[in-house]
Amino acid sequence: MQTPLKESPQRWWLALLLVAGMIFCYAQRGALSVAAPFMIQELKLSRAVMGVLLSAFFWTYSFMQVPAGWVVDRIGVKRAYAFGYAIWSAASVLTGFARTLGTLVAVRMMLGVGQAAAFPASARAVSNWFQERERGTVSAGYLTGVRLGQAMISAAGGLYLAVYGFQSFFVVSGLVPMLWVLPWWRFLGKWEQDEPLQTSVAGKNRFSFLESLGLFRFRSVVGIFLGFFAYDYAWFVYVNWLPTYLMMERKFSASEMGLYSSVPYLAMSVTILSSGVLSDVLIRKGYFEITVRRVLIVIGMVIACSIVPAGLVEDKMTAVGLLTVSLCGLGIASPNCWALTQAVCSKTVVGTVSGIQNFGGNVGGIIAPALTGYIAHTTGSFALALSVTGGILIFGVFCYWLMVRETVEFG
Repeated sequence: MQTPLKESPQRWWLALLLVAGMIFCYAQRGALSVAAPFMIQELKLSRAVMGVLLSAFFWTYSFMQVPAGWVVDRIGVKRAYAFGYAIWSAASVLTGFARTLGTLVAVRMMLGVGQAAAFPASARAVSNWFQERERGTVSAGYLTGVRLGQAMISAAGGLYLAVYGFQSFFVVSGLVPMLWVLPWWRFLGKWEQDEPLQTSVAGKNRFSFLESLGLFRFRSVVGIFLGFFAYDYAWFVYVNWLPTYLMMERKFSASEMGLYSSVPYLAMSVTILSSGVLSDVLIRKGYFEITVRRVLIVIGMVIACSIVPAGLVEDKMTAVGLLTVSLCGLGIASPNCWALTQAVCSKTVVGTVSGIQNFGGNVGGIIAPALTGYIAHTTGSFALALSVTGGILIFGVFCYWLMVRETVEFG
C-alpha cells in the first residue's frame, strides 16, 4: 500500500488542486454578476428582475448541499467533485446560448446543482488527508481560491465584456476551466481507493440520507447552519451586487468597476491566508482549537459590519475603502468557519455537516441577491440594503459564539 496521503508531501499537490478548483468554481459562478450591468442594459431588465436571476443559482445550490455532502461521504471526494465540476462547466457554456429569461434561470439552476459538491468535497478532502494543525492553512488556501476567482472574473470580465459582449464571455469562462478535471481525476485516483480514512466509501459507518437529517439535533450543527447563513448573506451581497453597486450607485466606469471590484477580493485573499496560518500557529502553541476558531470568526464578522457605514458615506473612494475592510473581516472568519466544522465533527460526517453548513449559507444566497435588489429598486439606493446586511452579521456572531460548542458524532 502507498504511504497514506496524510503523511506524504504529495498532499500539498492536492491542496493546490483544491485552490485551483475553487478559483474556477467562483470565476464561473461570478460571471453573471460581472455581466449583470451589461445584461440589464441590453436585455432591458430591472434591478429587481436581475436580483431574481442572480438568486436562481441558489434555488438549487442551497437545497442540494445536504444531499451533495451525503454523496461525498458515500462515493468519495474524487468522483463527487469531478462529476459536479463537469455539470457546472456545461451550464456555464449554455448560459452563453440562452436568449430568454426562463432559459437563463434554468441554466443558473443547473449551475447550482453542479457546484453543490464543491465545498463538501473540499472539506472532506481536508479532513481526510491533512492534519489538525494544517486545517486552517489548507482551508484558507482553497477559500483564497474563491476570492481569487471572483477577483479574476471581475478584472478580466470588465475588459472582455466591453469589447466582446456577454454571450461569448460565458462560453469562454465555461470551457477553459474544464482543463482542471484531468489532473484532479488522475491524482485522486492514486490515493482514494487505498486511503484507510475513507471509511464511509469502504462501507463502514454508512447512514441513509434521511438519517443524516438527525444531525440537526446537535446544537453545534444548528449554530453552524445559522451562523454561516449570516456569513454567506453578506458574502453574496458582495458577489452578486458589488459590480452593479459601483457602476450604478457610485458612478464608476466599466474599467474602474473592474479594478475596484477586484482589489477588495485580493485584499480579502491575503487576509484569509493570514487568518488560516495564524489560527494554526495558535493551535500548535497549545490553544484549544475550537476556541481559537470561534474567536477569530467573531472578530472577523464584527469587522465585516463596516459594510454599514460604506453605504452611508458620500465619498466613493471612502466607500470602497470601507467595503475592502468589511471583506477583510469576512476573510478573517472564512477559513475558521470551515475548519471549525471539521474540528467539532467526527470524520464520518464531515461532508454531510459541511453540506448542512453550506445549505445554511446559501439560504442567505437565495435571500440576499433578491432582497438587496428589491430594497435598492424600492428605495433608489443600496444604503438600507447594506445596513440590513450588518444586522444579519451581528446575528451570526451570537450564533457562533453561543451555540457552537459541543462535538458532533453520528450514531
